[in-house]
Amino acid sequence: MQSKVEWFGQHGLKCTNSNGQSLNLDWEQGPSPMQVTLQMIGACSLVDVVIGLKERQFSKVWVELDSERAENSPRVFTSIEMVYHVTGDVPQKLVERVVAKSHEKYCSVSNMFNQSVEITWRVEIHN
Repeated sequence: MQSKVEWFGQHGLKCTNSNGQSLNLDWEQGPSPMQVTLQMIGACSLVDVVIGLKERQFSKVWVELDSERAENSPRVFTSIEMVYHVTGDVPQKLVERVVAKSHEKYCSVSNMFNQSVEITWRVEIHN
């Protein structure tokens, strides 16, 4: 995997992968690199949840994340709480198993942090 990050003036960054796909960031007017990192933990795990529920009836899936960071530099994450929400006819225990597997095995992003950051999670089902 390869990537390139370019500064394009003031607070702007262009992040480009080896396929030429890009994501622009403005660390003052948009999400900071740390906010994007937190969001990518959620995105990576949410992909696992959606794939794991593919044979079930659901209409909406999202995850809310709340993090704590160290007070001094480097201001790394110290804890992350994740609340997974699923709207549909889905058993709570199934979603909990899928989320657990995501954090134990499949989500590469959260697994990069699991030795240094306390990641907790819970599931809420909405009918």
